[in-house]
Amino acid sequence: MDRPSEMIGHLEELRKRLILVAAWFLLALIGGLYVSPVILNAVKDSPAALSFHWNVFALPDGLAIYMKCAVLFAVLLTLPLLLYQLWAFVRPGLSEQEAKGTLIYVPVSFALFLSGAAFGYTVVLPMMIRFMQTINRSIGAAETYGIDRFFGLVFNVVFPLGIAFELPLLVLFLTRLGLLTPENLRKTRKYTYIGLAIVGASISPPDFFSHIAVTIPLIALFECSILLSARYVRRMNLSAGTS
Repeated sequence: MDRPSEMIGHLEELRKRLILVAAWFLLALIGGLYVSPVILNAVKDSPAALSFHWNVFALPDGLAIYMKCAVLFAVLLTLPLLLYQLWAFVRPGLSEQEAKGTLIYVPVSFALFLSGAAFGYTVVLPMMIRFMQTINRSIGAAETYGIDRFFGLVFNVVFPLGIAFELPLLVLFLTRLGLLTPENLRKTRKYTYIGLAIVGASISPPDFFSHIAVTIPLIALFECSILLSARYVRRMNLSAGTS
């Protein structure tokens, strides 16, 4: 097969996989439209939101939040399929060992994102709400919260932490590509700690306990990343020594 025909074949395969992902996303979005009220009521009844009433200050606010919830539900259901289709697309160019080693990235990546989002929603978000309510009440402000602002806060806390929890997988992937080594990670440890402390401070209330509660898990993720990187390099060295 000549090169242009091979390229066209790859593009055709990619198009089919993207169409499959898009079709699944639309089905998931339809499902999201049905379950959005259940999800929103569950969020409304959660400990983080029980202390105040939701309000809408414009007619489209409720619809906007409803659609955002449906889209978020669809994205979460589509993400594993998207990751798998990307893996399946590059699978012919991988060896059998590489294919098995990279397939695990699909469920692990999804699980890490959900873990980070759950940590943000159950730990960080309630701390932020309690802190901000304390400040508002200390200055005698009347608490009237809009539903759009509340969910904006939820998204701004949950999604960054979901992405941050992907750090071990990202480090392992870069190690497999030869762009990172355990030695480099250890040398930059103190600078990384400072960076993670800054990140923790930016997504947590400015009190010491909340800052520590967010920063420590981020540092633990970085240390896990170093262990995974070292384990992979050690295994590759043993394989090279026995071959």
